[in-house]
Amino acid sequence: MGVPQAMEVLRERAALVRDSLQKSQTITESMVSILGSFDHRLSALETAMRPTQIRTHSIRRAHENIDKTLKAAEIILEQFDLTRKAEAKILRGPHEDLESYLEAIDQLRSIVQFFSNNKSYKSSDGILNHANNLLAKAISKLEDEFRTLLTNYSKPVEPDRLFDGLPNSLRPSATSPGKQGELGSKNHSENQKNLENAVYTPPTLIPPRVLPLLHDLAQQMVQAGHQQQLFRIYRDTRASVLEQSLRKLGVERLSKDDIQKMQWEVLEAKIGNWIHYMRIAVKLLFAGEKKICEQILDGIDSLRDQCFAEVTANSVAVLLSFGEAIAKSKRSPEKLFVLLDMYEIMRELQSEIEYLFGSKSCIEMRESAQSLTKRLAQTAQETFGDFEEAVEKDATKTAVLDGTVHPLTSYVINYVKFLFDYQSTLKQLFQEFDDGDADAQLTNVTTRIMQALQTNLDGKSKQYKDPALTQLFLMNNIHYVVRSVRRSEAKDLLGDDWVQIHRRIVQQHANQYKRISWAKILQCLTIQGAATSGGGGSILGGDTGSGVSRGMVKDRFKTFNVQFEELHIRQSQWTVPDSELRESLRLAVAEVLLPAYRSFIKRFGPMIENGKNPGKYIRYRPEDLERMLSEFFEGKTWNEQKR
Repeated sequence: MGVPQAMEVLRERAALVRDSLQKSQTITESMVSILGSFDHRLSALETAMRPTQIRTHSIRRAHENIDKTLKAAEIILEQFDLTRKAEAKILRGPHEDLESYLEAIDQLRSIVQFFSNNKSYKSSDGILNHANNLLAKAISKLEDEFRTLLTNYSKPVEPDRLFDGLPNSLRPSATSPGKQGELGSKNHSENQKNLENAVYTPPTLIPPRVLPLLHDLAQQMVQAGHQQQLFRIYRDTRASVLEQSLRKLGVERLSKDDIQKMQWEVLEAKIGNWIHYMRIAVKLLFAGEKKICEQILDGIDSLRDQCFAEVTANSVAVLLSFGEAIAKSKRSPEKLFVLLDMYEIMRELQSEIEYLFGSKSCIEMRESAQSLTKRLAQTAQETFGDFEEAVEKDATKTAVLDGTVHPLTSYVINYVKFLFDYQSTLKQLFQEFDDGDADAQLTNVTTRIMQALQTNLDGKSKQYKDPALTQLFLMNNIHYVVRSVRRSEAKDLLGDDWVQIHRRIVQQHANQYKRISWAKILQCLTIQGAATSGGGGSILGGDTGSGVSRGMVKDRFKTFNVQFEELHIRQSQWTVPDSELRESLRLAVAEVLLPAYRSFIKRFGPMIENGKNPGKYIRYRPEDLERMLSEFFEGKTWNEQKR
């Protein structure tokens, strides 16, 4: 096809497209016209419907307001109903149904809170006043109920119930119901070890079923702002009961003057009782008070510690004041052991006291207990010094005519023995003031006491006119000391060297006694220029028996008889109380005297026996002397000797 034809075809098609576009434009204009007509009609319809919509919205809002009002009315009516129910429970009081009563108080608090937050209600003020008045009455009744419940179930604890809480070893024995039990025949230190593991059972001060009720009441009182009322009720009730329990036990308030006027035996018994009272008070009564205080006032920390402090304050003061009075009283040696006992109980109770009275409210009581412990330690240490000085300067005129062990010696040794029963306590006491070696300090104290005793005995020995009795007295006393030390724990402390040195001192005094008593009489068995032959030769000296006259021999026998009889009479009244030492001393005398006497009789006896009245001069056979020597140091009286 040629170009002209193609162009013709294109023109035809363009004409068709133009016609189509014109038709489309016409249709579009028609649709716009129609839609414009619809928009106009809808605007008119909307204008016509607007009043209806407004009325419908108003009705809906009115319904919503009515619903809200009805709900608010329901809530208010519900609060009125709850108020009425709570009021009924409050008026009935807490006694019949405490749990329901406490619920009513909580409900009243909610009601007060509700109307406080909704004061726009016309009745809010009236209801608030009514609910608050009702709440005040409820809390007042609650206080009364707390007081009644606490008082009714707070009773003094009888002593028997307290004793039941003690370990068996500390309970009163069946034979002495008024006193604490003894720990058999064991020594003091063993008793202390036993007590370290002892189990104590605090008494039930208030029945467990009542404690939750008291706790709930206390919580309500605190919520109502009645902390001080709660504090006063709790303090006054429990403090009084605690003091009554202690009085029933035997605790009494004594002044320093009362204590100063007491006889020592009475005071010693009271101190023993005080030690038991302290143990019972701290481990049983105070521990029990702490437990119920924590249960009743659980969650009320500010009051709990203060209440416990106030409840126990007076009782603690009464107990500690007795200890203070003893610690400050006039010192004397016999008080040392009770001071140590008192110091011991304070040390024993120290951890419990720190636990029970550990709060800030209890600081005064805690410090008072610590002060007493320190004061007792100081007084005990000063009493040590007093005792050492008293031993050295003891000037008692107690006559020990027979040379036996002096009462001072036995007293001091018993004192030292008792001290060693308190070894651990003494070491603690020394370390209160000095961090040095406690063993060394105890050794030093013991050595000084022993030296003070020896110094005093040396002075007392000079009272004897007979120097032989002086030596016998020192021998007896130092032997008693050495023997006692060897049989006690003091030996480990003083050491073997100390024992050996003092045994040699005993032997020296025995030798001195023999020399002074028997040297003169042995001279009777010696004649100048003549000598016995036999065991006594080395003592008597001399060489031959030639040139000795019968008269000289008679005089020697007569002198020997007189001197021996005097010694027998006098020294049979003397005493060597230790049987082993007594026999040893007799044997030592016999070993010197009898051989010398036998030798003298053998050499010179025939000169007398061949003359007149030989019995007048040779009164004793060696066997007679041996028998009479066995009567020496028996402490016989003159009448006993004559019999």
